[in-house]
Amino acid sequence: MGVVTYDFEVASPISPARLFKAITVESGKVFPKAAPQAVKSVELQGNGGPGSIATINFAGGLPYPYVKHEIESHDQDNLSYSYSLIEGGPLGDKLEKISFENKLVAGADGGSVCKSLMKFYTIGDCVFTQEDIKDQIQRMDVVYKAVEAYLVANPDVCN
Repeated sequence: MGVVTYDFEVASPISPARLFKAITVESGKVFPKAAPQAVKSVELQGNGGPGSIATINFAGGLPYPYVKHEIESHDQDNLSYSYSLIEGGPLGDKLEKISFENKLVAGADGGSVCKSLMKFYTIGDCVFTQEDIKDQIQRMDVVYKAVEAYLVANPDVCN
């Protein structure tokens, strides 16, 4: 098994606390409303803290029917969270899991910056390329941008 890491940042016009709430605490309500073309539902097993499992069920016609995330940390005071994709989605025969460490910080314009570290745990001697990584980020970005647009259009949500 190998580990491929990738650091990146994403700027958002949404404040850090509001975006954190939308993509962690309220994701089960927000994702299907913000991106109904992509997310059918989000089911949570547990209280949302470490050890909880979140299953994101995707809309028909997408490459994957679902993904399961195991929540590893959830720090509302510091607006940081980490989880691992442990089942479904892009794992297949190349990846054992994908881990995400995220922290939201204030942006210069009143919005936020999401600082992320992704770790791709490959199976055997499988190679996971930069193109594979970019593909995964583009898939996640569809929901992320839809959540942003939903929050901009609905200023009372997740306050």
